[in-house]
Amino acid sequence: MRRLLIAALIFALPVQAAEEEVVLGLSQDRVAITADFDGSEILIFGAVKRETPIPDTEPLEVIVTVSGPDHPVLVRRKERKLGIWVNVDAVLVDSAPSFYVVATSAPFDQVLTDIEDLRYRVSIERAIRSVGAAMHIRGAQEFADAVVRVRANEQLYAVRENTVAVDQQTLFRTAIDMPANLTEGDYTARIFLTRSGKVVSSYETTIDVRKVGLERFLFTMSREQPFLYGLMSLAIAIAAGWGASAAFRLLRNN
Repeated sequence: MRRLLIAALIFALPVQAAEEEVVLGLSQDRVAITADFDGSEILIFGAVKRETPIPDTEPLEVIVTVSGPDHPVLVRRKERKLGIWVNVDAVLVDSAPSFYVVATSAPFDQVLTDIEDLRYRVSIERAIRSVGAAMHIRGAQEFADAVVRVRANEQLYAVRENTVAVDQQTLFRTAIDMPANLTEGDYTARIFLTRSGKVVSSYETTIDVRKVGLERFLFTMSREQPFLYGLMSLAIAIAAGWGASAAFRLLRNN
């Protein structure tokens, strides 16, 4: 497992500084997908800068999210008719992240209110946008729920409560596992500081996830030169078939 280290460093803001602030900095901002890529572990840690003493109110909580590129997803519902499974309904989910993980320092419903979740779109359900379905389609919300269920089974969606450690309301750290089946693109890391379920500070940055080496060459060729890619694939298939046939004849003759 490769490790991508994210350091959350704190800097003073010159204008209208909040009482508690966090600014995210990256020691590395790129994940390379190679032939032997088996996932990465993202280490995120940081500190809180204050101009005043720690408030004597509810304790500070921290939420960390990492999300992949957003894409529309076509979801189909199947039903069995006359002994055959057929597509009966289809809904286009307007935007769903290819990867989404939420890590919190306490149970989710304690660190963020529903109103703040609606405002910042932190939970998985809020991160998925589905404007609406045709009037004749029943249970339209079930299609968005299906996206969450399928991607959770693929370890692409997860809510990990109580996995952010907060020390003396100043230092925090967590680790987020990224699986091997990542989609190429820009990933967004966000940190939220909350008190009494309300966001008091937030910051985000980008992690670049790209294929490199032979994987990048083949991926680019398949998109930009599909004809040559098809010829090369055909040639490799013919060569593999001929090689297997020759090896079989050699073994049979011996």
